[in-house]
Parts: sequence; structure tokens; C-alpha cells
Amino acid sequence: MEQQTLTFEPAEVAEIERLKSLYPHPKAALMPVLWMAQKKWGWLSEDVMRTVADVMELPYAHVLGVARFYTMYFKKPMGRYHIQVCTNVSCILRGGDKLFELLCEKLGIGNNERTPDGRFSIEEVECMGACGGAPMIAINEDYYENVTFDDVERILQSLPD
Repeated sequence: MEQQTLTFEPAEVAEIERLKSLYPHPKAALMPVLWMAQKKWGWLSEDVMRTVADVMELPYAHVLGVARFYTMYFKKPMGRYHIQVCTNVSCILRGGDKLFELLCEKLGIGNNERTPDGRFSIEEVECMGACGGAPMIAINEDYYENVTFDDVERILQSLPD
């Protein structure tokens, strides 16, 4: 596989250096830099992780290990709107599992898949830390508590194309 050349802009490199300066060991800034890379390129391809490894002056294997360990980092392309549905105990008791099933059916996709147009992806997740507001979903970085399927349909319809 031919490696694609990806680069961070000078302002992004400056932010990476700032992040590294916050820690006694610069490699501790790897997680926010991976997050920055994911926001920039949409997911952490091998090329993206190699770019991060270069800018962080870390072995690729270390970057790969961290990216694989944490589920918040996408290792394949996801939808423009990534929907996470909590199906932990509190959310299941309040219908989170049914909400997840209905959304999968509506979108025609399964867990960690995306729609053919690339607009939506869905992921079943464990506790999102809002048990008192169950069931809970997140769409990208926006969180919604006490949602019904009708609420979620309205939210999805309100999203720009």
C-alpha cells in the first residue's frame, strides 16, 4: 500500500507543541493529538497515524496501540454524523436497546457501520455518564438525554445535509 503524504498546518503544529509542553513527558499529549488528527481527517487511517507518530516523534507502533485501545478513535471512515447510543444498564431499563435497534433499522445499518451516502454512522456504547438522564445518545459531540425515538427522528431531520 502506498503511503499518502499528510501534513499538519503550521498553526496545528504550534498547537501540538503547546499540548506537548503541558506534560512532563511530551508523549502524554498523544491522545489530544490523535483527537486533533481525527477531527482533521475524519478517522485514523494508517497514514494519519504515521503522520501523528512523526509529529510526536514516537514509534508508529505506540501510536497504533493507543488508537486501537480507545474506542473513541475511528479506525475506519464513519458518518458525518456519528450517533452513539448508550445501552448500559440505566439506558436499557429506559429503552436504550430498543432505541438502538430502531435507529439501526431506520438507517439500514448495523453497529459501527455507516450509511451508503456517508451521512450517518451508529455505534452502541457503554455508559456515557448520564444515568439519571437515560436513555442517552450523542451525535458527534452533542449529547441528548431522556430521548425517545420521536425525539431522535426530529434531531436527525434538523441536521444540515
